[in-house]
Amino acid sequence: MRMGVTALLLTLFAPLIGAAAVLFIGRNQERAIRVVTLLFSLCTLGISALLLPEFNSASHQMQFVVDVPWIAALDTGFRIGLDGTNLLMVLLTTFIMPIALLAGWKGITQRVKEFNVLMLMLQFAMTGVFVALDTFLFYVFWELILIPMALIIGIWGGTERIYASVKFFIYTLVGSLLMLIAIIWLGFAAEAQGIGFTADLLKLRSVAPNIPSNIQFWLFLAFALSFFIKVPLFPVHTWLPDAHTQAPTAGSVVLASLLLKLGAYGLIRFNLELFPQTSVALAGALSVLAVVGIIYGALVAMVQTDMKRLIAYSSVSHMGFVVLGIFSLTVEGVQGAVIQMVNHGITTGALFICIGVLYERRHTREIADYGGVTSVMPRFAVLFTIAMFGSIGLPGLNGFVGEYLTLLGSFRSPFLNNWAYAIAATSGVIFAACYLLWLFKRLMYGKNNNPANHHLRDLTRLEYWQLVPLTIVMIWIGMAPRTVMSYAEQSVRNVVQNIENITFTRTAHNQP
Repeated sequence: MRMGVTALLLTLFAPLIGAAAVLFIGRNQERAIRVVTLLFSLCTLGISALLLPEFNSASHQMQFVVDVPWIAALDTGFRIGLDGTNLLMVLLTTFIMPIALLAGWKGITQRVKEFNVLMLMLQFAMTGVFVALDTFLFYVFWELILIPMALIIGIWGGTERIYASVKFFIYTLVGSLLMLIAIIWLGFAAEAQGIGFTADLLKLRSVAPNIPSNIQFWLFLAFALSFFIKVPLFPVHTWLPDAHTQAPTAGSVVLASLLLKLGAYGLIRFNLELFPQTSVALAGALSVLAVVGIIYGALVAMVQTDMKRLIAYSSVSHMGFVVLGIFSLTVEGVQGAVIQMVNHGITTGALFICIGVLYERRHTREIADYGGVTSVMPRFAVLFTIAMFGSIGLPGLNGFVGEYLTLLGSFRSPFLNNWAYAIAATSGVIFAACYLLWLFKRLMYGKNNNPANHHLRDLTRLEYWQLVPLTIVMIWIGMAPRTVMSYAEQSVRNVVQNIENITFTRTAHNQP
């Protein structure tokens, strides 16, 4: 257990130490900056892997807990820990970040030092969000993410980068302020119940369900809005296509693979665990929004002419499956949502890297500018095909597992009690096949009339290092999903059983 605590602390702080180390390297030593940054990120990945043998997947409790007092009067502290759900998110973060850094290895040529420092700071903040067990600490990390991500879009992005960066900043900040109000309110609610003002998330689990339902409703919405913006869920999704389109490839990979998962994780950790009654009451309405997001994102993706915008809208659709699984409030659905968060991070990250590969060669993302890529880039075509089918949800690849479980969970949910959610959501799988196969056909087998496409260079060694690890994980999860899902199963069961116990107990108590 002590080794697990040490590994968790190093996983959190190694990127921060790396950012400090990079600051001492001369600005003109760009290769050294890139190498040191990558080494710290790879070391963090190795350290995070040490958590697995120490982790007890059958435990009902938080593991590797660290609790250091911070502000005694507010019962706020440096509290971190892991269960199966955030363990997978931490591992996803440490796995994706070295790949994202490699994606920016050649693409980022200006202000290299600042870029690498911001990427390491971003990794530190995202890991902090996933492991925080204190509401104020969670909020600090949540806000810290905003600064490096906005700067990465605004400095190294495309022609409309300032607009996209400001839009991302405003959307996220508005939601965060409402969450801060809810965090403070929860502290006072704990004080009113005789526990004393606290920011300890584990204590608040017993406080929040006892808050009057009318107040609990507004607290739920305050948290949920902030998380829905991050997911993003229709109709608060409009910042995402602009941010994805304008961000550099490395920024798009981090956005798709990791930042969107912060919102979905928050829904499980805060909304479901703190407000089980309100989660049940609003499950139907939020599932409707999820289904609308699935269909809307897919339909809008079908009419895009820019490859990045197409994949961005596909993220709106795919994350709709995650929200649907979460608010099915079943073990299958929530478990499917967790694994789908991992799957989306892998497949969509790979698709954005593929787009970055093409953009580096042709400096255009317009689908109409390509055609016949398979004939000149056959190795690229193979890896792109695997990522595409993984995103569609082809059986045998990772995307199928998550989508199947979320649909099964919504189909069997006693809280939704309506097959229409699953049936309507299934159309999103069909639409995904339509827009991704259409993209594949136009890119890979369309008419190659543009001379600029006749001599495109196939994948370089650096690009193999980005795409091959992601491809291996897609196949691994698709063929042996249990090896990943087993870590989160018990933590998901705890959440769902708590909701069932509170809901059904209070329903029976209210019956005459």
